[in-house]
Amino acid sequence: MSELLLMFETNLLPVLGQSLLVTVRMLFIVLVAWQLVRLVHVAIARLGIRLTKKFIDGEAIKRVETLGRVLRYVITVVVSLWASMLLLSELGVSFAPILGAAGIVGLAVGFGAQSLVKDYFTGFFLLLEDQIRQGDVVKIDGHAGLVESVTLRYVRLRDYFGDVYFIPNSQIASVVNMTRGFSYAVMDARVGYRENIDKVIEVMHEVSRELRKEPQYAKHILDHLEMAGVNELADSVVFVRARLKCVAIEKWGLQREFIKRLKVAFDQAQIEVPFPHLTLVTDPTQQELAPSFAAAAPPKA
Repeated sequence: MSELLLMFETNLLPVLGQSLLVTVRMLFIVLVAWQLVRLVHVAIARLGIRLTKKFIDGEAIKRVETLGRVLRYVITVVVSLWASMLLLSELGVSFAPILGAAGIVGLAVGFGAQSLVKDYFTGFFLLLEDQIRQGDVVKIDGHAGLVESVTLRYVRLRDYFGDVYFIPNSQIASVVNMTRGFSYAVMDARVGYRENIDKVIEVMHEVSRELRKEPQYAKHILDHLEMAGVNELADSVVFVRARLKCVAIEKWGLQREFIKRLKVAFDQAQIEVPFPHLTLVTDPTQQELAPSFAAAAPPKA
């Protein structure tokens, strides 16, 4: 029995003590990394709240929120890598072979991960140059929708039908931002060729004046109606174009309301809104050659 105790004290106890010490150190590293990430996230959130209180412009507030979210993501990745290196050192893993292998593997993987690297570089400049913010309505590579998330890797859009698009930053060649600063609600009125164009223009101005009298719409309209005039002479319709300068993200709602009221105003003014129809004109000189409609009609049962 004494020999077993002596063997335990000389062989197993140092090993167990060393393993316990390593375990405690690893738990401490994980705890410190978790607390560090948590404290940094809280600090960034508080800084964002203070900055948003100083800004009145909604565009600047959205930019602060987007940059804060990306900064939290970057710090989480950096702290996680730092903690992983410390954990490996506690396990006795040497960094020299890892770094050497990483250089060789990184060179090989680099050729296959060029698009991934390009994603991060493009995403960085998208944020740095303030091209896209969370909450913007944009059009990217034929996809249009509301920006739900902007990261260094991709941009996430949700369109009007609720479909979600994940667009890698490396595939973004151009961005059409439809909610930056101000925009124009463009309306094309379709009227018949017999209508008085000056009367049509006056009715459109009257609709604009009525719209500006209502506070819920007036706060979004930035200027008076700008009349472009006759924009196109189509087969059976005349297009009269006008536009309203307004807050960018409100242009679609204003456009729909204007068109709805314009339809009511045209009905009251007895202005024709044409629809596709066919007018058949017969040549009296060809009546003997062509059968009459009555003769061509099928007999009634």
